[in-house]
Amino acid sequence: MSAFPLALPDDAEFSSRLAVRIGRHWPRLLEALRPLYGSGAWEGELAARLLSAAIDRPADLRDLDAAREAAPDWFQQPGMVGYCTYIDRFGGTLSGTRARLDELSRLGVTYLHPLPLLKPREGDSDGGFAVADFRQVDPKLGTIDDLRALAVDLRARGISLCLDIVCNHTADTHGWALAAKAGDAKFRDFYHVVKHPEQVAALEAHLGQVFPQTAPGNFTFVPEMGGHVWTTFYPFQWDLNYANPAVFIEMMDVLLYLANQGAEVFRLDSAPFLWKRAGTDCRGLPETHQVVRAWRAALAIAAPAVALKAEAIVGLAEVLPFLGDADRPECHLAYNNTAMTALWAALATGDTTPLSTCLTQALAKPAVAGWLTYVRCHDDIIWGALKGVIADETLAWISDFYAGTVPGSFADGRAFQAEPGAVRSTNGMAASLAGFRDGADNRAALARLRLLYGVTFALDGIPALYMGDERALTNDPDYALEADHEDGRWLHRPRMDWARPEGGIHTALAQFAALRRDRPGLHAANPARPFVTADPGLLAFDRGGGDGDRLICLGWFKGQAARIDLTDILGGGTWHDLLDGTDLTAQSVAMAPWGLRWLVKKDG
Repeated sequence: MSAFPLALPDDAEFSSRLAVRIGRHWPRLLEALRPLYGSGAWEGELAARLLSAAIDRPADLRDLDAAREAAPDWFQQPGMVGYCTYIDRFGGTLSGTRARLDELSRLGVTYLHPLPLLKPREGDSDGGFAVADFRQVDPKLGTIDDLRALAVDLRARGISLCLDIVCNHTADTHGWALAAKAGDAKFRDFYHVVKHPEQVAALEAHLGQVFPQTAPGNFTFVPEMGGHVWTTFYPFQWDLNYANPAVFIEMMDVLLYLANQGAEVFRLDSAPFLWKRAGTDCRGLPETHQVVRAWRAALAIAAPAVALKAEAIVGLAEVLPFLGDADRPECHLAYNNTAMTALWAALATGDTTPLSTCLTQALAKPAVAGWLTYVRCHDDIIWGALKGVIADETLAWISDFYAGTVPGSFADGRAFQAEPGAVRSTNGMAASLAGFRDGADNRAALARLRLLYGVTFALDGIPALYMGDERALTNDPDYALEADHEDGRWLHRPRMDWARPEGGIHTALAQFAALRRDRPGLHAANPARPFVTADPGLLAFDRGGGDGDRLICLGWFKGQAARIDLTDILGGGTWHDLLDGTDLTAQSVAMAPWGLRWLVKKDG
């Protein structure tokens, strides 16, 4: 294994720490990349970029690096609570968002994920996921200085900033794409170009489709490129060619640049699609994982305070590899998408058995990694993530249920596109899917929403709120009236209504966060272990260690009250419900409609 090829700076203390990181992680970096690129001049360029970023790192972020090297499980702490939003829909601008940070602190938020805010292409940009410049902010939101100021304010409150890095593609108006279209051979090799239609057809035979209705196919003919450009998502999003080491280095440099602006977590958007190989579906290939491992090693050298989060909205079998293992770590965090999807399935069917199955499967997560748990996000709910856990005909029924077409359904959602023969996914805000309608009697809807979030906060990982859920914000029925918002997912991307009353759900979420913060047993290394229950309407799982630091979460997914004997689960003695302050015995546990309990053993 080659030694690091460059001399370190004269600063003795800094160079000493950096030398330790290089000694530990430079070999891992080369181990991941040499099978892809061989040995060559790219190694010197890689080292130069790493060293430059490490030297440029601001002093306060170097201090954060040292603190997190001393406490590498910082993202697993029980006090971690996330919030996900769009800047323009939350605070209007980055400066406006800085003025709203008290709202986040009141909810106990310690992790803020603003959805894409880097400079997008003009016109349709897939909600900001078609990036025209990774080093500039969307001018409508502010400047890179405003982003840095937001990061400083967040850090002062103990809130980590998470940014999206669209790592699979750029906008067709990115400088690299423009240079490629102008004939620059260097940048032409940043993208995949297929010359002949028969070659496109051969590749398409193995590929799925992300947006089969609005953007069918995976290739777009671009005359200036002399062929078909690989465009997995939309025609204006050009897939990057990671078989070219220069692409890896440039995207690594983007990560390091934004880390030095104050980003503490990167969500690797579209990561499963990074590597292309003919004859495969080009999703989650082994080479993709080598690229992610290499990014992790690079950040561990130049910005070790920063964590990576996998964006892999698929089943557990596809998600778990993005967490790696002790010897070959990849992302620190991943979305527990199946748990979220199974939560909504349980709410529709009253059967928590599939959810318990998903929680059991999630026990395969490495102890040093963490889940991000959530109820809703900016994307649709993809029922296909539960294929093999729930029968296809039941998944189709659930899709219809949340579209409001099943008799007796409480939901106010919309079905979304799917590949031919697949179950359609679902769009809608959490409150609307739970049955909340402005002006109606919403007690049952709010109980459902509280149940979903109460279970999510009790699970292991970082529970994340989606913008507006804390005020039971509902769907935006007029989303399509805005330019470039034809995509049905804009239904659940409304503007924040700051005049909307906070209500009981806000109080409940703040309570969940406060109770988590003071319970070491809810550290993410202590996974949720589900119990088998006599009634499938009852979800029960255990968190923590012994009786002194143990919590049992009960969730009742039926609309009728019940009284249940839980001796098999709770054993003897008296239990205390942290949520309502009452005591109970295992022989007689009352569950309200859509009820929730967080139980701890009472002393004595």
